[in-house]
Amino acid sequence: MANNKIQPRTLAGFMELLPNEQILFNQMKEKIQKSYEKFGYLPLNTPIVELADVLLAKAGGETEKQIYRFNKGEHDLALRFDLTVPLAKYVAMHYGELSFPFKRYQIGKVYRGERPQKGRFREFYQCDIDIIGDTELNNLYDAELPNVIYTTFQELGFSDFTIHINNRKILNGLFSSLNLTEISTDIMRIIDKIAKIGEENVIKELSALGVSSEAISKIMNFIAISGSNDEKLNALDNIGITDELFVKGLSELKEVVKCIRLFGMSENNFMIDLTIARGLDYYTGTVYETFLNDYPELGSVCSGGRYDNLAEYYTDKKLPGVGISIGLTRLFYKLNELQALKFDKRAIADVLVVSASDDISVCLPIATKLRNSDINTEVYMENKKIKAKFKYADKLSVPFVIVIGETELETNTVSLKNMSTGEQLQISIEDAIKIIKGTN
Repeated sequence: MANNKIQPRTLAGFMELLPNEQILFNQMKEKIQKSYEKFGYLPLNTPIVELADVLLAKAGGETEKQIYRFNKGEHDLALRFDLTVPLAKYVAMHYGELSFPFKRYQIGKVYRGERPQKGRFREFYQCDIDIIGDTELNNLYDAELPNVIYTTFQELGFSDFTIHINNRKILNGLFSSLNLTEISTDIMRIIDKIAKIGEENVIKELSALGVSSEAISKIMNFIAISGSNDEKLNALDNIGITDELFVKGLSELKEVVKCIRLFGMSENNFMIDLTIARGLDYYTGTVYETFLNDYPELGSVCSGGRYDNLAEYYTDKKLPGVGISIGLTRLFYKLNELQALKFDKRAIADVLVVSASDDISVCLPIATKLRNSDINTEVYMENKKIKAKFKYADKLSVPFVIVIGETELETNTVSLKNMSTGEQLQISIEDAIKIIKGTN
């Protein structure tokens, strides 16, 4: 007889986790969410599937090639490839109902039909925050975002990280002073790769772009400005560029640095980095990249910046904004690959309730009392020996086991066993609750 079973397999580029891994992933996601809410950001959830003409209003080039697009009935549909375009659509649709500045966070899956490779996914979680202004948006929000990043990564258990900050106006002003405005986007894309390809290859690519050796020298000297944050600001002050855009960008950068310090953020955790350009064309002001210093191979783990007009493809209203994004799936995968994560928690339940006899129903009212006291509770419902029940709890690292036997039923008590110490007590359910919750 032929075997017609289909081999179970997951499509490349899609991450599936074991329960102990998923528990940690969920904890990280929850910490990011709580950190965003701490700063007053409102939750938002947009559809994964959108009408293709709406979603692709600003797409093109590589982005459009990576879109998952399909027809269902008469509709031309696409899966969202980031959370920013759906945000733009949302704000344009609900403009009259929103309070501005509109501060929102969204944590959700996005889809890109990239060539699957190690650490690159076709389905992955992004954790975004954005502040959208109506016509204008105070530069102080550009200083708030580094503090959100700072708080978030501390909540995730990291202390040694650096937020690299720059301003696109400074770079654009530099290019304007060198008469290179027309190819400034291409130059910034090349500069943005300096950490990956090195200074020598950047010079080669700039030369191939048609930039003169004199201009290349000025660009390389500019991005090589070093020292403390204040020394870099002084160097920019004294560089002698009078271009209006450059002066405005420098003024904004000074204000952002000043306000970051007022938030009380450690000087060790942020730095002005004149090589940070951010490849995306729509960034127009402050830009950010965040690096975990213990794991430089990860590259940037949180990036973003200021843009002039979020929803220009959907409305004539000017809606400037500033935002950041954490690619959680990639961050989780890479940290796991580097063995930087500990998957200690293998169960959601704080306590397993078991019967010492074949009558499992005696566990049910006890479980309800525990759950009513906000304790995650599982009941073991298989008719097996008590040894097998404890083995199950041990394998999942459930912290406590409550045993209900004849004596417990007669005395209206429970036997509570601490699985890490081995201590077992016969006590009232109320006392058991206090111990499990750590209040006794």
